[in-house]
Amino acid sequence: MDDIYMLSDTMILVKIGNRLRQVRLKQNITQQSLAEAAGVSLSSVKKIEKGEIGSFDSLLRLLRTLGLLDALQSLIEEEQLSPNEYYELVHAPKTKTRKRAVGKLHQNSKEESTW
Repeated sequence: MDDIYMLSDTMILVKIGNRLRQVRLKQNITQQSLAEAAGVSLSSVKKIEKGEIGSFDSLLRLLRTLGLLDALQSLIEEEQLSPNEYYELVHAPKTKTRKRAVGKLHQNSKEESTW
């Protein structure tokens, strides 16, 4: 596998598009039926498969429909605390969390009433 950091953004998009096309064909799904199932246009599917990913929303819909959302799992996972970080968090002095603001909005341009 290529080192992803050595690839240009365009090349990464092309590789993603090619991979989606391979998975779609392996699942024996037409571009039209994928578009309908994902709720995107046929032209969006064609563009994404060419590496022209213009909408992250459309990409997510295709990934979900093809069963590939797990590829993004590491991006949405919460960072795990080390034992030391957890200890510091638990034993940190309790600070009050602000629940409301106390200041007022200052309006510099007050208009004089003519009444």
